[in-house]
Amino acid sequence: MRKSLFARLLAVSALVAACSVAATAWLAVQTTSGAIRQEQGQNLTADARIYQRLLGYAAAHPTWDGVEETVRELAEQSGRRIALTTQGRAPLADSAAPEPATALPAQASAVVDPLAVDTALSAESAGGSGTTTDRVDPRAVGPFRLPASERTRLRKAADRSVACLSGFGIASDVVAGASGRPLIQVVGGNDPERLQGTRCAVDALDTPTATEEKALKALNQLADACLKRQGREGVQLKLGLSWGQAADPVPAEAVPMPAEGYPSLPPTAEPSVAPSSAPEPGVREERTAAPGATPSSGYQQAAGNSEDDRAIASCVGTARREQLSSYVASPALLFIGDTGGATVPGFDLSPANTARIAGAAALVLALTVGASVLVGARLVRPLRALTGAAQRMRDGEDTAPVVVAADNEIGRLAAAFNDMSAHRARLEAQRKAMVSDVAHELRTPLSNIRGWLEAAQDGVAEPDPAFIAFLHDEAVQLQHIIDDLQDLAQADADALRLHPEPVRIEELLGQVAAAHQARADTAGVVLSVQAPPPGRPPPALTADPVRLRQAVGNLVSNAVRHTPAGGEVTLRAYGSDEGDAVLVDVADTGSGIPGDDLAHVFDRFWRGEKSRNRRTGGSGLGLAIVRKLVEAHGGTATAASVPGQGSVFTLRLPVDGNSPPGQGSGDPDAMTTTI
Repeated sequence: MRKSLFARLLAVSALVAACSVAATAWLAVQTTSGAIRQEQGQNLTADARIYQRLLGYAAAHPTWDGVEETVRELAEQSGRRIALTTQGRAPLADSAAPEPATALPAQASAVVDPLAVDTALSAESAGGSGTTTDRVDPRAVGPFRLPASERTRLRKAADRSVACLSGFGIASDVVAGASGRPLIQVVGGNDPERLQGTRCAVDALDTPTATEEKALKALNQLADACLKRQGREGVQLKLGLSWGQAADPVPAEAVPMPAEGYPSLPPTAEPSVAPSSAPEPGVREERTAAPGATPSSGYQQAAGNSEDDRAIASCVGTARREQLSSYVASPALLFIGDTGGATVPGFDLSPANTARIAGAAALVLALTVGASVLVGARLVRPLRALTGAAQRMRDGEDTAPVVVAADNEIGRLAAAFNDMSAHRARLEAQRKAMVSDVAHELRTPLSNIRGWLEAAQDGVAEPDPAFIAFLHDEAVQLQHIIDDLQDLAQADADALRLHPEPVRIEELLGQVAAAHQARADTAGVVLSVQAPPPGRPPPALTADPVRLRQAVGNLVSNAVRHTPAGGEVTLRAYGSDEGDAVLVDVADTGSGIPGDDLAHVFDRFWRGEKSRNRRTGGSGLGLAIVRKLVEAHGGTATAASVPGQGSVFTLRLPVDGNSPPGQGSGDPDAMTTTI
């Protein structure tokens, strides 16, 4: 990162931004700290305690009637003036009443709404765990509040479970939730795995009561209606508001103690995600659904991906607010101020403050301009060098390599430009060599034909059958060179036409071997077709048989030409390891190819024998045509060689996507052409 241009620009920008933020923050602290202290009066913890007390009242009462006593009690404890109004600023309660009080400030301290909790104030008073992720106060239980009979029954069951666990040496307590449902909390220090070995019955604590089933059914209907409006399927909610399996098992000591003022409650948790295993009965952990979690199976559900999960969680949260709206008090504005009614002074932009702000802004501007000039100059210098080199290349001048000064983006750009320039020079040299090679290849047969015709015209040579056969061979050679050049031109222009059809690759190799058998016998070379390796039969193949025979034939002709008498040339077709391609190997035991030349064997007019002797080398176009024909089929051609031992040329041809691997040379009528 230290050498990266982007990293350096980012560092400079971060430095400038840090200086700007630091200067702005210092000015803000100096000019507003007094006003903030006068407005707050006490620390945030005290204000959060007032907020939480009133929030609990709103969660447990459908209206604000009777809140005056709570407001006066909080005002006496804190020594502050506390006022509650509706969102339309209609008075609900004021600790200063009935005495005349000053007007309330324009900005409320907080909005008391149990269905939209202020997370900052809640975290301040409850250590960051005072509310659920849907911002509904856990004390707002609404229809989930248990009647006395159900509470008594569940409490007895919980007490029996605690006594049973105590018999196994596991210390535990019963904690009552906001709805009155008891929860068993295992005291820290006990191994939670010990719970798995107990036989303590806690089924009654896991079963919803009649009250909870009724409330859960109503909540489920509201959530399904929301999902239906979005065109999604309904879900089956459980007591913990999960839409799959129960909540994940947790270590006993990890079960949270209820926060002061609002104990934990299963129905107030955010919808849970699918667990990895079943939980210990009766021991619960309040767990909220992570965004994008995948619900478990086993229940009707509309969620199959992260988007569905978010939609379900949103609808469940909306349904909860709709269900609880008639059980909690309406949102109210909370005002906390000094008992004397002193107003908070506005921001005083005095001449001294104005001068300090202007000075800081000028300093930041100067730093920004200086850093930009320094970095910009270093950035533009190598770019100008690249521009000059590109212009010289455009004018056809020899371009010297651009200096690579550093290993960053500009340096890598310069290195890439140098590579491009060198590649362009190589292409130009190849173009000139190609023109020379084409002229040489065409001149040789034409010169032979012309010379022998002139000899016959002068009466030096007799136009006997041998004479005619010689001229015919030279004409055929000339035609062969022209055809090769035409094939390459068509391939370069993407005009090489293929006529794909199902191909039996073993039969095609046999045909190629038979066509070159006479030449191999004349050269004393053994030409054979081998069977594929065990377990790797060639898959079904769809290709142009004529072009494929041409490609394999060029490889066989080249192999026979470079294999001495007594050597061997073998052909073999087999399937790839993945079964998605047919591999065709043409191997010989000839002289091999040096490592430096191996990368050029598929180049045009390249021949290992530099003298261009027709006995040991062809036109230099055969392997280039092989590569083009294979690439036209979507495949690749590669070569491997060991000097003195021989070479192996491999064609990789993709198989028909509709034919399963290992089908081999099955019925061609069952194949589907895909090219």
